[in-house]
Amino acid sequence: MANFLVTPLTVSKMLPTDYVGFTFFVGCMAMMAASAFFFLSLNQFDKKWRTSVLVSGLITFIAAVHYYYMRDYWSAFQESPTFFRYVDWILTVPLMCVEFYLILKVAGAKQSLLWKMILYSVIMLVTGYFGEAVDPSNAWIWGLVSGLAYFGIVYEIWLGEASKLAAAAGGNVLSAHKILCWFVLVGWAIYPLGYMLGTDGWYTSLLGRGNVDVAYNIADAINKIGFGLVIYSLAVKSQKD
Repeated sequence: MANFLVTPLTVSKMLPTDYVGFTFFVGCMAMMAASAFFFLSLNQFDKKWRTSVLVSGLITFIAAVHYYYMRDYWSAFQESPTFFRYVDWILTVPLMCVEFYLILKVAGAKQSLLWKMILYSVIMLVTGYFGEAVDPSNAWIWGLVSGLAYFGIVYEIWLGEASKLAAAAGGNVLSAHKILCWFVLVGWAIYPLGYMLGTDGWYTSLLGRGNVDVAYNIADAINKIGFGLVIYSLAVKSQKD
């Protein structure tokens, strides 16, 4: 009979006052639950909307996996898991931009719009990471470039080609597009604010320094799950029409 070596499971104790660790744990479970919901609902939609709902599930699933590791990293070192966070964002934020393209295909959206949005998001995230982790002494410069890319996305969906396509589509698509636009304008605005709180620059004298993980974690859950629920609602309404 084979002998097996059994090692005890080590579980880090979360203190009642560890609000940051709590938000990592809740974020992980919320993203996981959202992923299960989106994936299990796929069969009720036709091919036209199934891809959009699938992407919503992928966004929250990728985030759930990264939050699992970020929670453990925080528990072990009590430090912000900057690297894991940006790996999460570099995968999920472009996918959130893809959602705009997918719902606007009914109005004739071209792949040029898709790649433009993805390019803006990648520039925004890569320069943000450089400012936070690679070259923090020039954080305000990297943050400026990241902010310009962010406003490029905002312009595209509010006033640019995406906005015009949504107006042409009308109905449920236009309503969903407007809600997603507000997510980007208001919900995503938390990230530049968190960036400024976590780095040094001309803005430090105005905002000070602080732990940004709670704000990031709450924003991630609201934005990613909220994005998915808007897409899900649009798919449900479109199936009924």
